[in-house]
Amino acid sequence: MLFDALGEPHIRAASEEDALVAQGYVTAQDRLWQMDALRRLSGGDLAEILGPTALESDRESRRLRLRRAAEADYLNLAPADRAALAAYARGVNAFIATHRNNLPVEFTLLGYQPRPWSVIDSILISLHMFRTLTTTWRNELLKRDMLHAGDPKKVSVLFPVRAGTEVQPGSNAWAVAGSRTASGKPLLSNDMHLEYSLPGIWCMAHLQAPGLNVAGVALPGLPGVIVGHNARIAWGITNLQFDVQDLYIEKFDDRTGRYLYNGQQEQARPERELIRVKGKAPVELVVWVTRHGPLFVTEGGNRMALRWVVEDPSVYQYPILEYDRAQNWQQFTAALARFPGPGSNFVYADADGNIGYHAVGKLPKRRGYLGDVPVDGSSAEFDWDGYIPFEQLPAAFNPSRGIIVTSNQNPFPPDYPYPVNGNFAPPARSSQIFAKLSSRGGWRADQMLGVQTDIYSGPLKLLAGEVVAAYDKHQSGNTPLQQPVALLRQWNGQMDKDLAAPLLIALVYQHVRTAVAESAAPDKGAAYEFTLAPVAVAEILGQRPAGWFPDYDTMLLRALSDAVEEASRMQGRDLTRWRYGSYWHVTINNPVLHQVPLVGRYFDIGTVPMSGAGTTIKQTTPQLAPSMRMDADLSNWESSWLNLQIGQSGQILSRHYKDQWPSYYNGTSFPMQFGNVQAKSTLRFEPAR
Repeated sequence: MLFDALGEPHIRAASEEDALVAQGYVTAQDRLWQMDALRRLSGGDLAEILGPTALESDRESRRLRLRRAAEADYLNLAPADRAALAAYARGVNAFIATHRNNLPVEFTLLGYQPRPWSVIDSILISLHMFRTLTTTWRNELLKRDMLHAGDPKKVSVLFPVRAGTEVQPGSNAWAVAGSRTASGKPLLSNDMHLEYSLPGIWCMAHLQAPGLNVAGVALPGLPGVIVGHNARIAWGITNLQFDVQDLYIEKFDDRTGRYLYNGQQEQARPERELIRVKGKAPVELVVWVTRHGPLFVTEGGNRMALRWVVEDPSVYQYPILEYDRAQNWQQFTAALARFPGPGSNFVYADADGNIGYHAVGKLPKRRGYLGDVPVDGSSAEFDWDGYIPFEQLPAAFNPSRGIIVTSNQNPFPPDYPYPVNGNFAPPARSSQIFAKLSSRGGWRADQMLGVQTDIYSGPLKLLAGEVVAAYDKHQSGNTPLQQPVALLRQWNGQMDKDLAAPLLIALVYQHVRTAVAESAAPDKGAAYEFTLAPVAVAEILGQRPAGWFPDYDTMLLRALSDAVEEASRMQGRDLTRWRYGSYWHVTINNPVLHQVPLVGRYFDIGTVPMSGAGTTIKQTTPQLAPSMRMDADLSNWESSWLNLQIGQSGQILSRHYKDQWPSYYNGTSFPMQFGNVQAKSTLRFEPAR
C-alpha cells in the first residue's frame, strides 16, 4: 500500500481477495470508530455506548428491523458477493486484533472495545444508506394531514411529482461527450449531496489486482469503490428519489396481534427486541410484523405498517466489484442490473468516447395508486406487483446533444407505464448545469469545478422579480420597503454568503411557501416542506389561479415585510450590514470529541458561513452539501480531480483528519493519482510463515 500526500491508500495486491483484505485493514485504520458507530446506528445499538440519549434512535432502527433484514440478506447472498464482503471483514478484524491497545480515542472516551466485524455489519452499512436516501413515509403523513385539513385540489398542487421542465437524462452528476471537450474525449463529474458528518461519509481508495484497477471513493465498512474510474470507464451516482416505501393502515387487534387482510384474519408475528442502555437496565421492545412489514407508526387508534424494499430478502446483492471491473457499457449495465438500491441515477463515460445514463434499483410496481398517502392495509388493491424491470428503467446512451445531466430531478417521462411517485428535486440545478455545459465547447476537467460550485438560484431570482413587480405596481414614494426592494432589484441571483439580498429572498420564500400552504390547508402551513415546493410556489405565482389569495401582490408584499422584520431581528436594522452567511452557515461537530470540555471544539469545523442554497448547483443547506467532488478526464486519468469534504482519516491527531476542508470550502481540488502515484509512505503485507 502506497499512501499519497492526502493519505489515500493505493493498494497493489496479487489477487482481488488480498486487495479487499488490505482495504478492510486500512479503512479500519482510518475510520474504525465511524464504522462501528454506523453499524450501531443501523442495527439499533447506539444506546449501549451512548446511554439513554440514543434510545429513541435505537427504537426506530429496531422497528425498521434493519439488523434482521441484514441477517436475512446474508443468507441470500450470491457466493461471490459473500466472499468479497468476507475478505474485507478479515482485513478489518486483522486491524482490530493487532490494535487492541491502540484504538481510536473515541473507544477510550466511551469505555468500550469494538466487537469483530462481520459480513452482516457491512450489509448494515448498505442499509444505512438505504435509510438515508429512501425515507419518504413522512411525506405520506404530511400530505394526508394537509388533505384532511384543507382543500384537496389545492393540496395536490403542493405535492407535484414533476415540474414539466426537467432535463431528462440530481446530488449532481453529468457526462460531456468529446464533441464538447478540449481533448475530444468525454468528461464526467459527480458531487453527491449528503448530510454533513465528521469524519465525512466517504474515504478514498485505489485498488489494483489482476483484473482490477479502480480508484475513487468508498464507503467505510464496504469493499470496492462506489464512485470513480478504472482504466477504461468512469461513473458517478445521484439519488433517484423514487418512492420505495408505503404506509398501510392495518385493522389491528393489539391484544391478539391479528389483523384483517382481503376479508380474512391473519396473525402478525411478534419480534422481541432487547436494547442495551449504558448505565441503565435493558429496554424491551415488541415489534409486530404484518404481511406488509413492521408496525411502524402509531397515531391514536391507527396502526400503520411500513412496506419498504429493504424488507425483501431477495433484493440485496453486492455488484460493486462487478462494475468496478467493467470495461464497457454492456458489462457496466450488466452489473447495474443487480444493483438493489438505494434507487440511483448512474452516469457513465468510457475511453472509447461513449457516455450513458441508467436509473437503477428495485422500484415497486404499484397498481392504480401512487403511494403518496397511507393506504388501507385490509385491501389487496394496494399490494405491490413486483418490481419495475431493469430494462424499462430510464436510460440513455450517446444522446445527440452530447450532454447527460442528473440532479435528482424526475427522469421518468409523463407517459411512463407505471405509477411514479417520489421526492424528486426541482429542475433548477439540472437546468442550470445543462445551460452552462451547452453554452460553450472545449471543456477541461479542471473547469468543471466552476460548474460544481455555481451558486446561482433561478427560482429565487424569479421570486425576487415577482416581489419587485408587486412593489412597483402598488407602492410609491419613500416607504419602509423601498430599500429592501432596491436590494432585490439589483441582485444578480447569486446566493453569496457575503451579500444581503440572498438572506432577504430566502426569508421571503419561506413566508410565501407558508402562505401558500396555509391557503391550501389552514393551520398546516408551518409544517409544509417538500422537495418540489419551489416548483409548486412558482407555478402558483406564475398562473395566479383564483381562490388562493384575494390579491397576490398583497401577499408578496406582506411576505417581504415579514422577511425584513425577521432579518432585522437577527442582524439589525441596517441592511448594509446583513450577510447571508451569518444565517446560512454550518457547524460540523465530532460526535464524541465535541463533548470534551475546553479542547473538544478544536476537533470540530465551524461555525462557517456558506454560499449556495437548495436550488443552486452547489446545493447547500445547514444539514447537507456536496460530500465529495470528482472530475474525471477520459483522455488522461492524471488530469482528473478528486476532493473529499473533510479528510481521509477519522483519527483526530492525523494530519489527514481535516486537511481537505480548506480546498473543499474554497472550491479547489486535488489531482486524482492513478498511473503516477507519488508515495509519501508505504505499508507492506506479507504472508504469515
